[in-house]
Amino acid sequence: MKVYGDKRSGNCYKIGLLLKLLGRSYEWVDIDILKGETHTPEFLCKNPNGKIPLIELDDGRCLSESNAILGYLADGTDLVPQDPFEKAQLYSWLFFEQYSHEPKIAVARFIKLYQDMPEDRVAEYETCLEKGYKALGIMESQLLHTRWLVGESMTIADVALYAYTHVAHEGGFNLRDFEGIRTWIERIQALPDYASMEEI
Repeated sequence: MKVYGDKRSGNCYKIGLLLKLLGRSYEWVDIDILKGETHTPEFLCKNPNGKIPLIELDDGRCLSESNAILGYLADGTDLVPQDPFEKAQLYSWLFFEQYSHEPKIAVARFIKLYQDMPEDRVAEYETCLEKGYKALGIMESQLLHTRWLVGESMTIADVALYAYTHVAHEGGFNLRDFEGIRTWIERIQALPDYASMEEI
């Protein structure tokens, strides 16, 4: 299996982290979006949407969209609940991650860390901070009551939301007052097969 991605990207990191946790072998193919490498004819044949992450299976089939990839890779494992309601809760967190969390936490990080806060994006950054803290507050309210986002067992929802949450400080977010999130981050980092962004 090949994974096309950028290790600095949370959306790409979540794929590498899951594969490490599952003990699956893969080949990582570095892609630099800033150099336009997702818009070459060769890459667009694999993903017409021109985005990473992307996995290419041994038979040549390709799959994009980070949370869809998580679902595919974890299907049949303990990281995807069998109970219909718990599975629906899992989907709810995955949709939350892509709609309410990632567009705020990741974008704030990009503006601050990668673009060095250009003047024309300051207002957007401040909006991301406000809405990002709201998303973190929703996670915190859950994690103060349960060990994992879906009850007492880890799922791919935790993998998905960990990816950008654990580097939220790089976007200017202070997790000091988020005890539930900080404990959850420590719990994930203590997993036997855990891998950092640099190690995937």
